[in-house]
Amino acid sequence: MNPDEFQRRLLAWFDIHGRKDLPWQQGINPYRVWVSEIMLQQTQVASVIGYFQRFMDRFPTVHNLAQAELDEVLQHWAGLGYYARARNLHKTAQIVAANGGEFPHTLEQLSALPGIGRSTAGAILSIACGQSQPILDGNVKRVLARFHAVEGWPGESKIAAELWGISQRHTPSKRCGDYTQAMMDLGATLCTRSRPRCEACPVAQGCRARQLDRVNQFPAPKPRKDMPSRQIYFLVLHDSDGRILLQRRPATGIWGGLWSLPEFEDAQQLQSWAAQRDYRIGNPKILSRQRHSFSHYHLDYTPVLLPLQNPNNCVMEDGGLVWYKANEIHSLGLPAPIKRLLQQLYSEDQYDQNG
Repeated sequence: MNPDEFQRRLLAWFDIHGRKDLPWQQGINPYRVWVSEIMLQQTQVASVIGYFQRFMDRFPTVHNLAQAELDEVLQHWAGLGYYARARNLHKTAQIVAANGGEFPHTLEQLSALPGIGRSTAGAILSIACGQSQPILDGNVKRVLARFHAVEGWPGESKIAAELWGISQRHTPSKRCGDYTQAMMDLGATLCTRSRPRCEACPVAQGCRARQLDRVNQFPAPKPRKDMPSRQIYFLVLHDSDGRILLQRRPATGIWGGLWSLPEFEDAQQLQSWAAQRDYRIGNPKILSRQRHSFSHYHLDYTPVLLPLQNPNNCVMEDGGLVWYKANEIHSLGLPAPIKRLLQQLYSEDQYDQNG
C-alpha cells in the first residue's frame, strides 16, 4: 500500500470514527494544542482530560500561564507525574509571552523551546497551523513499526531515524491536522499495545506485521534490565494544632519544585535531625513501607509519624521547610504518593495529635 492510499484510507476512517470531541480539539490554537501535547506525553487521554480542563480554566492563555507563580502551576499539575514537563511549560510560556504571545511557526524555532521536541512541535504545527509536519509519538511509532514490520526497539537512534523517514513519507500535504489526529487515534483505539483490533483497522490490508502474523512482536520492547530500588524514610512531624512540616524539593530532579516531607536515609538520621532542633518529641510511629515506581527505579519509603510536644519551637525553618495546617495542604503542589499518604493519615485519624 503506497502512502497516498494509506492517507486516503486513514482519513476516510477518521471522518467516521475519529475522536473529535476531546477538550483540546475545541477552540484549536497553538497554546491549547501545546498544553495538551505536553500533558499527553506518557499519559493516557482519559487521565489528561480533567487536568486539561482545570488547567485551561485557570490559565486560559499563554499570558495567564506566564504570569502565574510556578507553585500554582505545579499544583495544577500534581498527580500527572514527570514534573519537568510543568516546569518547562512555565518557562516556555514566559518566553512566548515575552515575544508578544505568538508561538513560532517554524519547526526549528518551536522545537528549540524548553520541553518541546520534534514530535510535539510537529503536532502543534500540523494541528494548529495546518503545516505538513510528521510526528512520531508512542502511538505513531507503534502503527508505523507494525505497518512496515520495522525490527528493533524504536528508542535506538537507528530505528528512530528509520521511523522518522517513514513518518515523513506518509504525511500528506493537505488535511495535515486531521491526519496527525487520525494517526494518534488509530494507535490509541485500534492499533493498541495489547489486543489490537486489526479487523477494524483501515490500513490492515497493507500491514506487514499482520501479513507475517507477528503483530504483537512490533515494535520490539525496550531491552529489559533490573530496576534498582532506593530505601528512604519520610518524616511526618506534626503538632497538637494539626500542623505538619513540609519541605520544598530542589527545582531539578525527582518531584522538582513540589512540596514533600523531609526525607532521610534511615530512622536514626531522622531522629538525630529532630533532636538537633531542640524539638521535644513523643514516641515515633513507624508505618508500613510503601513503594512508588519511577521510570528508572523503585522508591521504597517508610513514613514515620513523630508528634511534636513543644509547639513554641515550631518556627519557619531554613532549607525550604515550612509548617502547614492540614486544611492548607490541598492548595499545594504535592507528589501523588505524598498527597495520598497525608490524605490517608488525616482522613483515617491514624495518629494521636497529642502524642
